[in-house]
Amino acid sequence: MHLILFIVFAGFCLAGAVNLLLQTHPINSALSLIVVMTSLAVLYLLLGAEFLAAAQVIVYAGAIMVLFTFVVMLLNAGREERTMGSRVARAVGFPAVVVILGVVATVILSAQGLGVAGLRDGITSTEELSRVLFTELLLPFEVTSVLILIAILGAVALARHGHGDQDGNRERTTAK
Repeated sequence: MHLILFIVFAGFCLAGAVNLLLQTHPINSALSLIVVMTSLAVLYLLLGAEFLAAAQVIVYAGAIMVLFTFVVMLLNAGREERTMGSRVARAVGFPAVVVILGVVATVILSAQGLGVAGLRDGITSTEELSRVLFTELLLPFEVTSVLILIAILGAVALARHGHGDQDGNRERTTAK
């Protein structure tokens, strides 16, 4: 049963990621990212990591995605132009991807003991995890929250000034 659930939600995760890349509208991309984050939470549940699953839903699928959607809607981003990309990116990018995938496949296939898992000190409780998060990792935790606040303020400042117009007006048509 776990294998079937894993395959189904891994498929949702992959489909959401591919859909995220193929969408032309930013809101649809954000919704696809929510599908990916929620699928990852289910995969964490299947692995027995309930705290990570809850944090994934609360922090990423909840708060961060609401922030992304808010910023996209505040900036009123419409359709993006389709470009064919640069020739240099195609000429260098595709061979580079093949080389990187080959290196990763070689490392995975030659690794000894791959797939062997074991518990060292037992299962960490939520209390121990929160103690580490709010004592040893308090500075990165607070810096992340300040960065998110700066991103919100930047989005509001960009939207307030009328997308780069000098006088704050949108497209002004003048008849000559």
